[in-house]
Amino acid sequence: MHDARALIDMGDEAVRRLARRGYALDLSSLESLQSRRTQSIRVVDELRSESKSVAAEVQKTARSGGDTSALKEQARKLKERIRETEAEQEHAQHELTALLLTIPNLPADEAPDGDSEDFAVEQRRVGNPQSFAFEAKDHVDLGEAMGILDFGRATKLSGPRFSVLRGVGAALERALVSLFLDLHTRRHGYTEHSVPFLVTRKTMTGTGQLPKFEEDLFATGVADRELFLIPTAEVPLTNLYADEVVPPTQLPIALTAQTPCFRSEAGSYGRDTRGLIRQHQFSKVEMVRICAPGDSRAEMEKMVGHAEACLKELDLAYRVVTLAAGDTGFSAQLTYDIEVWLPSQSTYREISSISDFGTFQGRRAGIRTRDEHGKPTPAATVNGSGLPVGRTLAAVLEQHQQQDGSVLLPQSLVPYLGFRRITADGKPSEA
Repeated sequence: MHDARALIDMGDEAVRRLARRGYALDLSSLESLQSRRTQSIRVVDELRSESKSVAAEVQKTARSGGDTSALKEQARKLKERIRETEAEQEHAQHELTALLLTIPNLPADEAPDGDSEDFAVEQRRVGNPQSFAFEAKDHVDLGEAMGILDFGRATKLSGPRFSVLRGVGAALERALVSLFLDLHTRRHGYTEHSVPFLVTRKTMTGTGQLPKFEEDLFATGVADRELFLIPTAEVPLTNLYADEVVPPTQLPIALTAQTPCFRSEAGSYGRDTRGLIRQHQFSKVEMVRICAPGDSRAEMEKMVGHAEACLKELDLAYRVVTLAAGDTGFSAQLTYDIEVWLPSQSTYREISSISDFGTFQGRRAGIRTRDEHGKPTPAATVNGSGLPVGRTLAAVLEQHQQQDGSVLLPQSLVPYLGFRRITADGKPSEA
């Protein structure tokens, strides 16, 4: 969330920058709401001061034996005006907050112009996409032929966009999670957490999923409590420090967790309906870093390296791109996408988004630290996938498939699995 005064002071510059991401900032409405709020606060303060003076005059007059009836009536009217003005102040604050919650983060100057993935700028490529001497199969055909993926039974259980992993497939999913968490905790310095999968509306609002993306969430409840299934572990991990002041000496804080993720995919029907690429429920290892406001870009670059390390351990070809301003997520000011090569589609597909939020989430969630003068100030946050398990599993199957229908797995997975190859009939094999 933004500081209203900061946006107003930026004026046309704020309008210009938000327009890059397709948002039309109504500066006059923002100024009007801010003025109403400021005015009501000033009037309340003046009325309270006057009320104190009248109360003191009542006491003075009473001690001298004078008539206090007129003064008491004045005091009563002042209290009534204070209540009315406080109600006006609360209403103005509510309207101002409601507006601010809908304004996306300001895109960074480094984000290229454009409003879709077509305008992303490639930064680098790592690894060479395989050139097979046979027609490459997609992960669905591979997994179902081996008997390790079962989309038909998943549909019977839950409808489309769900999956069942069986035998070696389930073991591979578990091995990927263990590999990622070990890399992040032992090599990259993150602290692993086990967090709730159901969170409150306030928690969802703190990281920016609400109010804008409510249709993409699954809502439920426990007794009289409204709760939402998390779309990513970013939500509970970031909000662990909501409404707290984190001492600068404790920054940066690096958090990771593996959770299921639940998404309605309301705006993507008809896209990626086949396989593991876009599902209503999937497993993901998430990374979150909380840092000083001036350090977020450097922390973002570190996190990109941490996500890339996972792909390198799996011998997967990928590339890194900078998203266009209009294609950057609501809460982010700059996003790098890491895209993995899928041979069946002959293209790169997004497998991790690493975003610098600046102080946007810190302000919304009340996550603060202290500046050089000891004054509380919003902290910055960075988050990214490290990595989604389903998409990674799909890439491993496709990039490491063999002509005989088997899959030769990366050596990094052998300690977790105890075997190197998945045979064409879905059995584990040492070679």
